[in-house]
Amino acid sequence: MLHQIRLAKAEDYPKIMEIWESAVTATHDFLAEEDFNYFKQAIPGDYLPQLDVYLISEDGEAKGFASVAGDTLEMLFIHDDARGKGYGKKLYEWMKETTGLTKVDVNEQNPQAIGFYEKMGFKRVGRSEKDGSGKNYPLIHMSL
Repeated sequence: MLHQIRLAKAEDYPKIMEIWESAVTATHDFLAEEDFNYFKQAIPGDYLPQLDVYLISEDGEAKGFASVAGDTLEMLFIHDDARGKGYGKKLYEWMKETTGLTKVDVNEQNPQAIGFYEKMGFKRVGRSEKDGSGKNYPLIHMSL
């Protein structure tokens, strides 16, 4: 298996959003439709251009993406078809080595993600009632 990780460019945004939509549909069943649609617009317009986003691909096919701001992992999404195959772990480990990240915020209603980060060595250090956009999705703050 040849994994490649590279910096995403603007022309990758449609693929990134396809991965995001697939992952969120599979894991974020708590997300209200209007919020799903809000993020679907906001991510490529407001978030991605401000961030260094890295794609993990195999045989030229993007399987997931991640981004770090400062010491915080802002996003890590794996296409639903590729989940459970080690891409998330591989991408996370690469991001950690490359960026020195030490923190992540995880939706409280996404226990699979909390479990993943606990396996990667994170501990729960706090909680907030609302997400970064001020929406009513509690976050668990985790740190290495």
